[in-house]
Amino acid sequence: MKKVVAYVYLTRAIGLFCLSFSVLAQSVAPLPAPEEVVAVQPPLQLRGGSTLTFLGMGIYDTRLWSTSSFALDQYDQYPFALELQYRRSLSGKLIAKRSLQEMQRQSSFDSTQADNWLARMQALFPDVKAGDRITGFNQPGVGARFAVNGKPVGELRDALFAKLFFGIWLSPQTSESAMRCALAQCS
Repeated sequence: MKKVVAYVYLTRAIGLFCLSFSVLAQSVAPLPAPEEVVAVQPPLQLRGGSTLTFLGMGIYDTRLWSTSSFALDQYDQYPFALELQYRRSLSGKLIAKRSLQEMQRQSSFDSTQADNWLARMQALFPDVKAGDRITGFNQPGVGARFAVNGKPVGELRDALFAKLFFGIWLSPQTSESAMRCALAQCS
């Protein structure tokens, strides 16, 4: 009997823990486009936004800026900007490591490629604090470039990297499907 009760409590605890990873799919408050987004040609417009939470705590707000012709099922073929505004402090190394793990959910790639991408992301992504923004720009067929708090920090000229990196939020294999739909305004 004790084992059954313990199992029920464990099952409930796991369920609550899984729910704590949920994404708040409501719209993020509209803000003016950041300078680095305004400068992009062709012009980008706000498509959608969401908030990532963990254990009930907001981790970051995200906004997708895209052209009006943007198609979610072919996201890697369109120019867009994905803006993350952090709500708390996080290590840049942790951001890079978690990004790589999420990229691996979408496609397999060898350890040499993984090590290369991880090193590049660790060089690009600084430690962040509440209010800091990292904005990634998809350059179709070329790769991705990044800005931190509006200042360019570098690029990774690799189209597969860009597809998998932005796929963290936009791919059908994302771990956050509610966020994907909130960003792209799924029907």
